[in-house]
Amino acid sequence: MKTGTIRRKRLPMPPYVMAAALVGLAIILAAILSPLISPVDPTDNASFNLIDAELPPSWLEGGDPRYLLGTDNQGRDLLSAILYGARISILIGAGAVLLAATIGVSLGLLAGYLGGWVDALVMRIADVFLSLPTILLALLVAGIARAVIPDADSVFWAPIILIAAIGINEWVQYARTVRAATMVEASRDYVRAVRIMGLPMPSILFRHILPNVIGPILVISTINLAAAVLTEATLSFLGVGMPPDYPSLGTLIRIGNEYAFSGIWWITVFPAVTLVSLVLATNITGDWLRDRFNPKLRGSK
Repeated sequence: MKTGTIRRKRLPMPPYVMAAALVGLAIILAAILSPLISPVDPTDNASFNLIDAELPPSWLEGGDPRYLLGTDNQGRDLLSAILYGARISILIGAGAVLLAATIGVSLGLLAGYLGGWVDALVMRIADVFLSLPTILLALLVAGIARAVIPDADSVFWAPIILIAAIGINEWVQYARTVRAATMVEASRDYVRAVRIMGLPMPSILFRHILPNVIGPILVISTINLAAAVLTEATLSFLGVGMPPDYPSLGTLIRIGNEYAFSGIWWITVFPAVTLVSLVLATNITGDWLRDRFNPKLRGSK
């Protein structure tokens, strides 16, 4: 009887959430498999020709069947550039989420478990980061890194700088959420029992408390992935992202924006549609997961 009650309280996945999840998964899989499914490698200078620059999509007048979505200002196949660009954007977003989660979860566990001055210090630092706009802080970190690292615009350093610039501001959400959940778990009997047994603090935090607070972490990570991808696109649009010869979605949008009012709309529209679709699909899925892991909403719905 109890099992049936629990099943009825579980939130079913609405059709629009299922559709969003499938769209997001399709974009992610296409981006991951881009070296296998792309018509050409857009990072190889020998794969494109300036003579083919600014060709419209293949179904429009003047289009070339070789380029389904047309070409950009350098003659690159736009479909291949979008697939590779989405791959870069997703990898940078995932790296930023991983960095933010590692910092935030660790600090949140320490603050919630130890309390006292450790808790106060972590929360005051979090308040400082919360008072800074994400884009401005990311621009500051990226600017400092580019001033310190001579080869900051290279394909090797640019993703690392973007991951650090984005992740440095996103850890606060993890820290605050994990801190609150850890304070609840630390007062339970099983934590008191392992304390009496003499287990070291890292073992208590990561083997016993962390598995019980993993649900909110997964929800935050899903939502933050969309935010990180969007932040990366914004930074690339502002010219502090990936180099033009190894474009991300934001770089493609920035390049296409210069030609949008001259009738060459496809260079910016198709990357923008891909970015919006990915972010929207991830946000819808993340919102559903948040409701799914919320006991109050489970009970009311």
